[in-house]
Amino acid sequence: MKKKEKLHLSSKKHVGAFNQPLIFFLFICLIFSVTGARLFWIQIINGSYYKKLSEDNRIKLIANPPIRGRLLDRNGVILADNKLSYSLSVQPRLLTNAEWLDLRKSLSDLLSVSTNQLETAFTRSHSDTPYKKVLLTDLSVEQVIRFKEQENKLYGAQIDIALVRNYPYKSLAAHALGYTQLITQNEFSRLSERGYKLSDRIGRKGIEAAFESELRGTWGGEMLEIDSIGTVQRSLGLKLPKAGRDIKLTLDLDLQLTAEKVLSDKIAGAIVAIDPKTGAIRAIASKPTFDLNFFSQPFTNKQYDNLFLSSNLPLLSRAFNAYDPGSTWKPVTAIAGMESGKFPANQKLNTVPCITYGSHCFPEYNKRGFGWIGYEDAFRVSSNTFFYQVGVGSGSKALYDAAIKLGFDKYTGIETFLDENKGLVGNIKWADEGRGWGKPGETPWIVEDMASASIGQSVVLVTPLQLARAYAVFANGGYLITPHLVDANINWRSEKYRQKVDIQDVTLNTIRRGLRKVVTSGTGMEIDIDTSIIPPVAGKTGTAEDSSGGADHAWFAGFAPYASGEIVIVAFAQNTPGGGSVHALPMAKKILQKWFKLNYNKQSIRGKDE
Repeated sequence: MKKKEKLHLSSKKHVGAFNQPLIFFLFICLIFSVTGARLFWIQIINGSYYKKLSEDNRIKLIANPPIRGRLLDRNGVILADNKLSYSLSVQPRLLTNAEWLDLRKSLSDLLSVSTNQLETAFTRSHSDTPYKKVLLTDLSVEQVIRFKEQENKLYGAQIDIALVRNYPYKSLAAHALGYTQLITQNEFSRLSERGYKLSDRIGRKGIEAAFESELRGTWGGEMLEIDSIGTVQRSLGLKLPKAGRDIKLTLDLDLQLTAEKVLSDKIAGAIVAIDPKTGAIRAIASKPTFDLNFFSQPFTNKQYDNLFLSSNLPLLSRAFNAYDPGSTWKPVTAIAGMESGKFPANQKLNTVPCITYGSHCFPEYNKRGFGWIGYEDAFRVSSNTFFYQVGVGSGSKALYDAAIKLGFDKYTGIETFLDENKGLVGNIKWADEGRGWGKPGETPWIVEDMASASIGQSVVLVTPLQLARAYAVFANGGYLITPHLVDANINWRSEKYRQKVDIQDVTLNTIRRGLRKVVTSGTGMEIDIDTSIIPPVAGKTGTAEDSSGGADHAWFAGFAPYASGEIVIVAFAQNTPGGGSVHALPMAKKILQKWFKLNYNKQSIRGKDE
């Protein structure tokens, strides 16, 4: 038995000795297999990825931002450009509280600024990035030199150089030009494929936004070879950035400056001056306004809120916003009466102290009436009861059709349409659908609505730009033009941008003569007194009740010269009681005087008004 056990143990030893080399061999094969598989994975399957990582370790890309295109007036005067800006910033993460206090004192002494100013900038919540706080902007060359001389002793602080958007005339045409701001994270996620970077600024509002793709340009950059410690060895390639395209606007700086000036003593309002033949806007101003350069520099949350949450709404363009037009709307009612055939051009109506419609007696503004008059005299004296009769008698559809022909209740086609209000022309369908606030079927159109709509009140809202476009039809012989701020080599007289309005010549001429009488012997006489400084004018004054509950609006809309129609002016003074002839007409007169001086060099064109 012992002998068998010994034989069995001996055989087990022999088997174990035999298996050891095999196990070792298999182990070695496993190691080589894993290594080979790993090498295959790295070099074959993911070879391009690791090659890129290797390249990135020795190649550095330096991005060069493009120069944004300039905005120019029609004569080439710069309205928006770019300038080098030097700013002082610190990185708080590199500084302890004690180190910041020492640095603050050094910077204050060196740059001649108060420690309070530096501390305020340091502690404000707004900054360019979470890692950097801008302390000072627009440093002078002298301040930059002083800093550079002591830079080694100012650890944690740095001078940043950047191109920033600059508006030399500050608030001039602010709502039309627009502004730029740093791109948001959401915008970057959408636009990164188009070459945008997180440090880019993007157009906001106005022309800056509408022509963003042309203005921004494209980034350039340089590829540098560096060693293991980051020292540049050589340049491997350079791609220069491509500057954005300059945009020449239709605005005339001299006329724009005058428009801004005539609004200076008004609470709020707008001026629009437009070429009625092409739609080119020569001036467009709005008040209240704001300094466009605000967005080119750091600002606090409080400063931001003061602008965006201000009760007087400085960011709202009054030229693009809709208001009750009052008597400037009466040409629309005249078109409805004549084109419907119910009140032909030779119609005379008895104007009385008051006409009752429904439950309300609608008065004549002079409380007496003007007796039997026709269209031309109704325009001249601005009779309400004449146009009540025409509007109510023609009906909602005729009035709405007339309004649509003149471009109301729709966008004008201007490039900055995102900033534009469509306005409102109340009608039966609109009322039946709830008027925008009620339930369908519960707010029906009533005769009182029709009376109000006849004189541009309550259920009619138009923008100053829409009104200028409509009056251009009377100035240019019956064409609805497309307002624009950039010519862009487009034929603005083509059928695509200028359509013949479907109204009879007798209708158009009757309205033209009526608008001329307003100025020669009616409510707008003040604008045509001095014949040496202004061409023959036709137009309409308007005083409109504010349907939102404020004080009356003052309007004037007109064109000149009467015979050739070369400029349309709309002047609007928001919540300025006293009448269009008292407030808006003098505004328009100053614009026309400047336009006449610029275009005719004081040469009289009297005698061409008929």
